[in-house]
Amino acid sequence: MSWKTGRTLAAALAMGGLALTGAADAQLKAIKTQTNISPAERKQGDEAHPQLLQEFGGAYAGPQAAYVNRIGQNIAVQSGLSRSPSDFTVTLLNSPVNNAFAIPGGYVYVTRQLMALMNDEAELAGVLGHEVGHVAAQHSKKRQSAATRNQILGVLGAVLGGAIGDNGGLLGGLGGLLQNNSMRVAQLATLGFSRSQELQADQLGVQYLRSAGYDPLALSTMLASLAAQTSLDARLAGGDARSLPEWASTHPDPASRVRNAQTLASRVGGSGGNRNADAFLASVDNVLYGDDPAQGVVEGRDFLHPDLKLRFTVPNGYGMQNGAAAVSVSGNGGQAQFTTGPYSGDMNAYIAAAFKAIAGNASISPGSIQRTTVNGIPAYYSTARVNTQSGQVDVTVFAYEFSRSSAFHFVALTQAGGSGVFNSMYNSVRRLSTAEAAAIKPRRIDVVTVGRGDTVASLARRMAYSNYQAERFQVLNRLTASSRLTPGQKVKIVVYASR
Repeated sequence: MSWKTGRTLAAALAMGGLALTGAADAQLKAIKTQTNISPAERKQGDEAHPQLLQEFGGAYAGPQAAYVNRIGQNIAVQSGLSRSPSDFTVTLLNSPVNNAFAIPGGYVYVTRQLMALMNDEAELAGVLGHEVGHVAAQHSKKRQSAATRNQILGVLGAVLGGAIGDNGGLLGGLGGLLQNNSMRVAQLATLGFSRSQELQADQLGVQYLRSAGYDPLALSTMLASLAAQTSLDARLAGGDARSLPEWASTHPDPASRVRNAQTLASRVGGSGGNRNADAFLASVDNVLYGDDPAQGVVEGRDFLHPDLKLRFTVPNGYGMQNGAAAVSVSGNGGQAQFTTGPYSGDMNAYIAAAFKAIAGNASISPGSIQRTTVNGIPAYYSTARVNTQSGQVDVTVFAYEFSRSSAFHFVALTQAGGSGVFNSMYNSVRRLSTAEAAAIKPRRIDVVTVGRGDTVASLARRMAYSNYQAERFQVLNRLTASSRLTPGQKVKIVVYASR
């Protein structure tokens, strides 16, 4: 399904590896795929496409979009769903999340952030082929049926119980509830597949790579980069914080997937075939990297939004994931989201609407609304104690009136009596000055040519970060600290760009 970073922190990351032997090998050989895109699927995809664009920051407007569309259409026709490339719509998303997915109807998506992690065209084709494989194998239909049976967006009690009891779930469950429990293809596109379905999609992706003339090992090298990114993101989040890459939360153990993908490649002919690294690096050059300032940026423990002119700081040990509609915060003591909603000047109604969005069809009774001031901003808050299958939890809405027509709020989940873990975060919200807002700059990928005397260490120092420069550079280029660079070699660095 997705190769995502941070919206859904499911417990699936704990799944162990799976060897490609015996019954599993036999199962992979028995994949049945569909051979057309039905009118009903086309209609379904047409309706979901605008929702997905909105959820993932819209389509990326750079020249990379046409390149991704061409490569995606070429790999998608290998699936047999259609012989016409124009039947597939492949979109590069303006999202800082490492993600890729596909939905029925010929729609395929990859984020600019995941593209930046790739190192050649074959890896791009492998990721897109994997996602098309899910559609060809009709995994989404099976997943949708299971989701309906299990009521994946559930009632509040189940979501809260899972969030606290299973060390995950808020960002997926609450994220669904914040959208009023609507069951949509756009939501199903971001749910996890089973382990066997992921391995089946890997197999199909490898087969598509070979039939399109690419190196079938490209999927395994991309998975290796993703595994390294998972480890780095955990370190950046403070080690124990649960801001893990979202793709990792829905996929089997990445190290095991690398080995499986290598085995699959050997079964279809081993190595060989095109990688097209130069063409890919020419395309990825100058792509936006990390947060788009128009959607706010995460800098360490700080979130800053230059257009809204606000900032806040999360507690030590907590990680953040910025999304198009909300900023998700997670750690061992609780989880939260920072978002907004329609505001007409009545803060009581605003907070009531926030609780209603959380509760869906469940019953929730918040306490009285308290008023305070945070850094000169009028603020209001209320907490509800909810009984769940995992015990009592506290749900807090802490809202800020930025003007007579705009308000923002946190929604937080903690163990009963533990809502104070977010007090420092609530009290950190403040306005940005015009000068502070103007100083926030985007980052972009800069493809550079290695010169004489350049090393991993010297190039890493050019990364536009104040921490983990070497580690970021190595992961971005699938290198190690001991890797030797040669003059003329092309590598990616991240630099600041003007807004």
